[in-house]
Amino acid sequence: MTLPDMSRRAMLMKLGIFFNGIIALILAVPILRYVLSPITRARKGGGYTDWLTLGGLEQFPAGETRLATFRNPDVTPWDGKTADSACWVRRIDDQSFQVFAINCAHLGCPVRWFPQSGLFMCPCHGGVYYQDGSRASGPPERGLFEYAYKVEEGKLFIKAGELLTPGAPGGPNALVKIGDKLPCA
Repeated sequence: MTLPDMSRRAMLMKLGIFFNGIIALILAVPILRYVLSPITRARKGGGYTDWLTLGGLEQFPAGETRLATFRNPDVTPWDGKTADSACWVRRIDDQSFQVFAINCAHLGCPVRWFPQSGLFMCPCHGGVYYQDGSRASGPPERGLFEYAYKVEEGKLFIKAGELLTPGAPGGPNALVKIGDKLPCA
C-alpha cells in the first residue's frame, strides 16, 4: 500500500488544519460554558435568591452583636474558602434582628464591632457606626448595609444575594426602618 500522491506542502497543510481544529475545540468548551451558564444555573434553581441560615437563635443572645458566617450563594467549585462571607448580627429582642454586611459603606473595608463603646469601626479611613448601623462619623455618607432576614423553626435566615445599595432600584426608602428613622439617617 502506498500513500496517495500528496505533496509535502499539502500534507503539512492538512496536519495544520487538524491541529488547529483540536485547539479550537479546546478553546470552545469554556466559551460555550460561559455563554450557556445562565441556562444551566437557572435549571439548578436557587442561587442568590435563596434564604441562607446563619444558625440557631441561641447563638445570638438578646442585646448582643455577634459575627456570623455564611456561604456565598453564587459560588463556583474553585472559590474555596473565599466563598465564605461574614456579617454582623444584632439581636434586639426575641424576634427582632439587624443583620449588617461586614463591609464599610465608604470603600468596603471590613468593620469591627467594639462592644465596650457600642460602635462599629472601620480601620481603613476611620468610619464609625452606631450599634443600629447608622453613621456616627467619618467618610461614609450612610449607614451599614443590611440584609433582609427571617426567623423560622428557631433559626435565623438571611437573603444574602439581595443586598440593598445606594443605587438599588428601591432607593434608600427600600431599607428596613428602625422605629421612625432609616438606619442610614
